Amino acid sequence: MFNALFLMKHTTKIYNMKKILFGLSLLSMVACASNKQMSHKGQTDDKGYWQQHADYTMDIDMDVKTYQYKGTQKLVYTNNSPDVLNKVYYHLYFNAFQPNSQMDIRSRNIADPDGRVGDRISKLTPSEIGYIKVGSLKQNGVAVSHETVGTILEVTLNQPIQPGESVTFDMIFDAQVPKQIRRSGRNSKEGVALSMTQWYPKMAEYDFEGWHTPPYLGREFHGVWGNFDVTLHIDKNYVVGGSGYLQNPQEVGHGYENKGEKLNLPSGSKLTWKFNAPNVHDFTWAADPDYTHDVYKMKNGVDLHFLYKKTLDAQFLENWKKLQPKTADLMKYFSEHIGPYPYKQYSVIQGGDGGMEYAMCTLITGKRKWGSLFGVTAHELAHTWFQFLLATNESKHPWMDEGFTTYISNKAENEILNEGKENPHSGSYRGYNYVVKNNIEEPLSTHADRYHLNTAYGVASYSKGNIFLSQLEYIIGAENVANTLKKYFNDFSFKHPTPNDIKRTAEKVSGIHLDWYLNEWTQTTHTIDYGIKSVNGKEITLERIGKMPMPIDIEVTYKDGSKEMFNIPLRMMRGEKPGTAKKLEDWTFAHPTYSFSTKKDIKSVEIDPSKLMADINLENNTVTVE
Repeated sequence: MFNALFLMKHTTKIYNMKKILFGLSLLSMVACASNKQMSHKGQTDDKGYWQQHADYTMDIDMDVKTYQYKGTQKLVYTNNSPDVLNKVYYHLYFNAFQPNSQMDIRSRNIADPDGRVGDRISKLTPSEIGYIKVGSLKQNGVAVSHETVGTILEVTLNQPIQPGESVTFDMIFDAQVPKQIRRSGRNSKEGVALSMTQWYPKMAEYDFEGWHTPPYLGREFHGVWGNFDVTLHIDKNYVVGGSGYLQNPQEVGHGYENKGEKLNLPSGSKLTWKFNAPNVHDFTWAADPDYTHDVYKMKNGVDLHFLYKKTLDAQFLENWKKLQPKTADLMKYFSEHIGPYPYKQYSVIQGGDGGMEYAMCTLITGKRKWGSLFGVTAHELAHTWFQFLLATNESKHPWMDEGFTTYISNKAENEILNEGKENPHSGSYRGYNYVVKNNIEEPLSTHADRYHLNTAYGVASYSKGNIFLSQLEYIIGAENVANTLKKYFNDFSFKHPTPNDIKRTAEKVSGIHLDWYLNEWTQTTHTIDYGIKSVNGKEITLERIGKMPMPIDIEVTYKDGSKEMFNIPLRMMRGEKPGTAKKLEDWTFAHPTYSFSTKKDIKSVEIDPSKLMADINLENNTVTVE
């Protein structure tokens, strides 16, 4: 989700915000995706990994005057787990947009509420609330018992689902689109009619940890991989964009085949839009009668779709045109630095309330200056890799989602816009220092819903999550981190990786032990503080003041003007960062001080000139000998 740029540049206002492949042909990309789809739909792999599978077929009839819709859903659910399932659970996210919901109460009681939510849910009228009401539900053709509890549908099965078994659930439901408040909704501040995110009854994920059924409080998501076949009936004047591939462009026009000319249909008629989204874990769409639809064709065969309101001011329209080739540059960057984008298209759509990533698309607000529009697109597109293809559980590990996205999008922006920043992540370090100094930091292992403050959540997820990777460059070297991301993608795309998976990947690439790092940085709030205790002649003594241990890079400037870089490995790493720095004896965690001698007279000493180590006190990192 976007708001990372704002978070990095304006850390004191965090509470107000949340949130390519050249050289490979399209054929090879699709083949790669197909192979992954086949391998993860079936049984457990040879390493014991398994994940559930859900295929959706939905038919939706939308009334754009009442903002209500009726739906039928056929869901074929495959239990690839070794467990017998006696119950299943669906998310009914729209039920959060009702007075006295948990999302409403949470927003009205947290000390720093999201400004987009505040107390607005409490003031919704019956015609403005959101809801999903399940009328009937059958398991293999037989009615099954179910109960709606807030944003969760609890289903007690007629027959348990055995390991390896597939069952079919048939559902009829009615729903109402809430007034635009958070991500989803109708009639946004920018006038977008329908932002349809988390809008359908969605099967909850069951994995090696069990069922994941958190109530929807406004945070993020975890979903089951599968295929979506969605048919949408909507007023003929509306243009639709979203997840998946449009199957009938010749029937709907609107720029898909007929160059924007609307079809000659009677007033009040509806068009039928048919979408297919293969091997995704969500489906999103947006619709508006004033959408302009542009298609930018990349040389590698990927089509980039842009849908935005033609009624925008001229400056914003110009920015949306300028955005299109730059989005292609971003797609190339992420494909080259992480792994190939495996689908044939991606859509950037004006909608929502900020920026949020979805399957094969993003919804972003459109009234933005150029830098902001490019920044939010960079962030949301990067989410295609971090959380969408590498589908971590965002509720439990939002730092792997937002943090890794911030890391790679910072690097992409710095290169594509030629910003020339020596450390493009400096804003994240400022954000992290802010929560530490204000004593509001919480561990990254905190569940996303249960941070005491939105500020603490935001800095943890975006800033400290970003620093996990940027600081890892300091520990194992930038090249090792770059190779770690590529191996991580290769090994875990189209899966649900965990924190241990990124740690083990980095260990395999670098040969360095990193269990200490994962533990200290994500499960504690221990801080890093190293200082230069003394410089006596040619002897330097360092001290560890903070609780978190680290390897140390230290630059010595001699009185003759020459410089020398030293590296002090941390013993528990059982290895050392590659590079040209002179390697010294390793430093143990138990010893609070460390001394070594140089061969020449010392002028000055500096700990970590790269500033990639998140030392909370830089004042004791530099000493000049008088």
